[in-house]
Amino acid sequence: MITIQPEDKLFTLVNVFTVKPENQQKLSGLLLEAGETMQQIPGFVSASLHNSYDGNYVVNYVQWRTQENFDAMLRHPLALPHMQAAADLAESYNPISSEVVGIVSL
Repeated sequence: MITIQPEDKLFTLVNVFTVKPENQQKLSGLLLEAGETMQQIPGFVSASLHNSYDGNYVVNYVQWRTQENFDAMLRHPLALPHMQAAADLAESYNPISSEVVGIVSL
């Protein structure tokens, strides 16, 4: 179970991919495979994928221990093929570096 807590001070990337509806499931599947690969890279914490109901977006919420871990992943030979394949499937993507500042839940 993934737990998101502001006090963890993790590096968070929210990446919004715009896709053609016929590519949404392909991209989600690719990103799930990428997440399994990322588990082998130091500093990876978790990845959560979300498909929009209209088929036009895939949102990837990823957490790393530090920004340095994330930056190292961007150069890691295991990660590069996944990132290129995702970029090829997407019409565009908007990666947003962020931090968790609060949680509201039941």
